[in-house]
This record gives sequence, C-alpha cells and structure tokens, in this order.
Amino acid sequence: MKKMILILVAVFSVNTIMAQACSKTCDKANKYVLNNDLIEATLYHDNGEIAQTGFYTEDNKLQGEWISYDAQGNKTAIGSYDNGKKVGTWLFFDGNTKKEVTFKDARMAEVKTWNLEGTRVVTN
Repeated sequence: MKKMILILVAVFSVNTIMAQACSKTCDKANKYVLNNDLIEATLYHDNGEIAQTGFYTEDNKLQGEWISYDAQGNKTAIGSYDNGKKVGTWLFFDGNTKKEVTFKDARMAEVKTWNLEGTRVVTN
C-alpha cells in the first residue's frame, strides 16, 4: 500500500510540474491515471495533439499496447510491451509505407514493408 501511495505521489508531482511548464507552451498536460495495477498514460505534443498512449506497471515498465502519433495526429506506431520488453508484431507508418516488425525475445525477428496499395515491398 505504501508503494502505491508513493507511486501516486510521484506521478502527481511529475504531472503537476509538467502541467505548470506546459501551460506556457502547449494546450494540454500529460495525463497519468491509476487503472487497477497499471498507470494509464496520455502524452501530448507541444501543440496539444496526442503524442502517445499506453500503460506503465507500478515499477515503471512499459506494459500492453502503446500507440504513437505525429504532431498532426496521424498514427506513426502501434506496438505492445510485456514488462518493459517489446513483444509481438509492431506496425510503423511513414508516408506511403507500413512496416510490420515482429519481435521475438525482445529483438527484431522479421521486418515486412508494404506500400499503401497493400503490395509487399521488402521482406527482411
């Protein structure tokens, strides 16, 4: 219980500091919400657009699905973590291409590149 309270105090303190700094330069402050045993995070670009969404464990390791966006609000990446390690297949979007990167034992095992028409461009 003490650990949970300390984590909440730390998250609240960081959030308060970031909110004060951000109030001068951006529209929204990063948000951290305790959701069961995970901390749900919503991080923002300086222009107020969402930069990333995802979850942390109580010991500050990335967990579950994370989604990244560019400053215009377009998705740039979707991937998953398990106790801080990249797992499964991640998707990366860049202009007219989509990359599927498969992780095994927290290392890249395979990369597939596709264009917007769905044609496979390269396989590594």
